[in-house]
Amino acid sequence: MIDFLNQQIPNGTAAIEPEVTQKTLSIMELIVNGGTGGMIIVGTLALLLFVALYVYFERLFAIKAASKYDVNFMNQIRGAIASGNLQAAKLLCVNQGTPVSRLTEKGISRIGSPLEDINTAIENAGRLEVYKLEKNVSVLATIAGAAPMIGFLGTVIGMVLAFHQLATSSGQAEMGLLAEGIYTAMTTTVAGLIVGIIAYIGYNHLVVKTDKVVHQMEATAVDFLDLLNEPA
Repeated sequence: MIDFLNQQIPNGTAAIEPEVTQKTLSIMELIVNGGTGGMIIVGTLALLLFVALYVYFERLFAIKAASKYDVNFMNQIRGAIASGNLQAAKLLCVNQGTPVSRLTEKGISRIGSPLEDINTAIENAGRLEVYKLEKNVSVLATIAGAAPMIGFLGTVIGMVLAFHQLATSSGQAEMGLLAEGIYTAMTTTVAGLIVGIIAYIGYNHLVVKTDKVVHQMEATAVDFLDLLNEPA
């Protein structure tokens, strides 16, 4: 039996199987090898990513500045109004420079008017402040929805070109070239999804931050109206 195995495997050595190397691709390689059409689509998506990041950080810093709130603010306003020094109360609001203080200043400027008019003035000022906070945030929502579709468009174009090559070659196109055309076309979908996910997460984060500031404004408006309703 041993002699038979030695005859099958010379010198008694085991057969050596050829080493199989697995080809891997990085995202950068996919982008570079995506062809001219793929590069144009990816370049467009890169521009959208830059816009999304700029809008996100610009709004983030603006909302963070607007969310600053002094816990003693309303107590100081209460004291100034109680003493009849409305000018000092307005000056305090100006020094704060936040949406909450601007709403309060609008209410102070209407003291002496019916309470309903004061409430309406505060609500109108509040809508303006919310508009300022949400400035350009819709751009992120647009990019979050458009980027994956742009990426998919690039993929569809790449697939059409790949199968056009197959059709024009009467079915004799090399499968390696066809497969390469297909996976490079898919790079635009990858890029579109990456940009869309980043924009979507950024948009929702800004919405949460904005809602916190809006809640502060609503709470302050209620406190201010309660202050005016207090018996002298």
